[in-house]
Amino acid sequence: MRKGFRVFLASMISACWFSTASASSLGIGDQGNEVAEVQAALAGLGYDVVADGDFGPGTVAAVQDFQTARGMEADGSVGPATYTALLGKDMPEVSRGSNYYARRIVQTAMEYLGTPYVFGGTSPGGFDCSGYVRYVFAHAGISLPRMADEQYELGRPVSEDSLRTGDLVFFSTYDYGASHVGIYLSDGHFINASTSRGVAIDSLDSEYWGSCYIGARRIM
Repeated sequence: MRKGFRVFLASMISACWFSTASASSLGIGDQGNEVAEVQAALAGLGYDVVADGDFGPGTVAAVQDFQTARGMEADGSVGPATYTALLGKDMPEVSRGSNYYARRIVQTAMEYLGTPYVFGGTSPGGFDCSGYVRYVFAHAGISLPRMADEQYELGRPVSEDSLRTGDLVFFSTYDYGASHVGIYLSDGHFINASTSRGVAIDSLDSEYWGSCYIGARRIM
């Protein structure tokens, strides 16, 4: 979808980007030394987890078991209370890299495969293209404007041969300029809310999408 009148201020965009630089918990998709330290502590207590620094489903299960044993809410994430109970010290500020956000975005995006297309739709009951992208990014803590042409103004341009997971890909379909948007996955594929199939995975190399592709933006 497009909207001619821009109302998304650059200062607000910058504030949203920087507000996602850190967080107060560790959860699925996180990677790094903080995760490895948590995993090592769990393994030391006899839980079946490997300290590989990758917070995957196995780590979630181990954390849930630990939380249950301590009478805590078993949500599988490591917030300050769980961290202190496990490691005996205050939790440091958790850094969030672009890889974390890309993984969270793809995980959320894939949950809605098959959701029908609804013009103006912004919820799992039905999405249009930009409403879908905005909804998915919001679940990763990243605020985007509503319309595709507004989203096309964010971040920095990326060449097609430099695309990476989580980049936004744009197309000129029913109107001049960025009138359709999707989320790049890998190997030339992207996920989008299309008018014909709803939320689906398509290829940039297809005859249709290749002919109307106009560029990509990286905001993470």
